[in-house]
Amino acid sequence: MTQTVETLILDLLEWLSCKDRSYEETMDAWRTSCPKLPVWEDANDEGLIRVENKNGQSYVRVTPAGFELLKRMRPEQIR
Repeated sequence: MTQTVETLILDLLEWLSCKDRSYEETMDAWRTSCPKLPVWEDANDEGLIRVENKNGQSYVRVTPAGFELLKRMRPEQIR
């Protein structure tokens, strides 16, 4: 993973950890067609985020592994 993508993944995890985010909101903010910035794909592949369904709505959540990475790399951002 490149330093840029790692930084962006941390940004994504931090953004998701602030409040519940719908799948649609997350895709609007984080989807990219640039093959050099696979933030969403890498975060999924590494098990850092997951999509959950609740009351017919899809939400993106940070996994325990994602929180661990965020805690290790940006401890000041964990609430």
